Amino acid sequence: MKDDNNNKKLDFAPVRRKIFSRIILLMAGAFFGIWFLYQYVLQGRFADGIVRFLYDFTSMTYEDARDFYWHNIGNHFELIFFGAIALVFCLMFYFFLNSFTKYFQEIDDGINALVHHDGRQIRMSKEMAAMEEKLNSVNATLNRQLYDIQMAEKKKDELVLYLAHDIRTPLTSVIGYLKLLEEMPDISKEQQDKFIHVTLDKALRLEVLVNEFFDITRFNRQDIELATTEIDLYYMLMQLSDEVYPLLAPEHKKVEIRADENCKVYGDADKLARIFNNILKNAIAYSNPDSTIVISAWEEPPGTVILFSNQGQTISPEEQQRIFDKFYRRDEARQTNSGGAGLGLAIAKELVDLHGGTIRVMSENGRTTFKVCLPRRKMPTA
Repeated sequence: MKDDNNNKKLDFAPVRRKIFSRIILLMAGAFFGIWFLYQYVLQGRFADGIVRFLYDFTSMTYEDARDFYWHNIGNHFELIFFGAIALVFCLMFYFFLNSFTKYFQEIDDGINALVHHDGRQIRMSKEMAAMEEKLNSVNATLNRQLYDIQMAEKKKDELVLYLAHDIRTPLTSVIGYLKLLEEMPDISKEQQDKFIHVTLDKALRLEVLVNEFFDITRFNRQDIELATTEIDLYYMLMQLSDEVYPLLAPEHKKVEIRADENCKVYGDADKLARIFNNILKNAIAYSNPDSTIVISAWEEPPGTVILFSNQGQTISPEEQQRIFDKFYRRDEARQTNSGGAGLGLAIAKELVDLHGGTIRVMSENGRTTFKVCLPRRKMPTA
């Protein structure tokens, strides 16, 4: 709605009416000036006044004063007359321009307010109400964008601190258990296996957190390019399910693929693998133990549909609205070590958008489903 308001044409009818009325007044003023000169010059009152003034206040005779007037003024009447008209018109036009150029000054003041982001409301003449509304709309948009940038930077700083703190925890455990293994050579096989298992678990957690740092720096890059081709979707999903087996095994979770073996999708293989991997890891993190994550896929006009469905805690409508936001982590993830920095689904959405597709989440009765729709060919960008 705001964009429509910014794009609509301005209504300068009030300004046109003001300028038109000023020009009418200018013409009327010039007319009455000419009328005044006509009355006091053409009718002879001005001439009689000058002759009488010279006769009364100088040593000239009445005839000398009259000759002086006609020799110096009367014979140059046309020149003086038009000069007087030009002078009156120029003076009136000058004052008219002063009142007109105030509109440019108001626009300049408004632009300065936008440049300096001082946050103040822009005020202009009532004739410039349309321009005032436009500039205030732009001002509000800029202030909102500035606020969003500041909040994003704040969240990023908080996230870096959070990750730096979380990295120390698994790293301390890794170092501690490795030292125990080094300092206790006679430890039992059972105890040794336990230490190795814990060390590996913490090292994998450390890997996730380190990868988040790279995601933070890569997320806002705008130079992502797609190397699109036709891809065997069934084979790609099978590969992904094999790769995440270590994440499934501890809680006896499974991945079930329901797709035709000939199912195809068009896109960038690496980027699509990143999309599906991020969604799948999210499903694993928030699914119940001993549950099955179902991946369904089929082709339908105008493209391919992929569903990732898991059984777990229902996502509230409020969380569904924010789940694709950068750095957003569900409350459940904040209270535990599950999940990453809140970039996985945001990155997935960015890459889906880049393919010209859509992604959305549905969650009710403990069943959460992410639906990805990809076109057969990349949609043209606007």
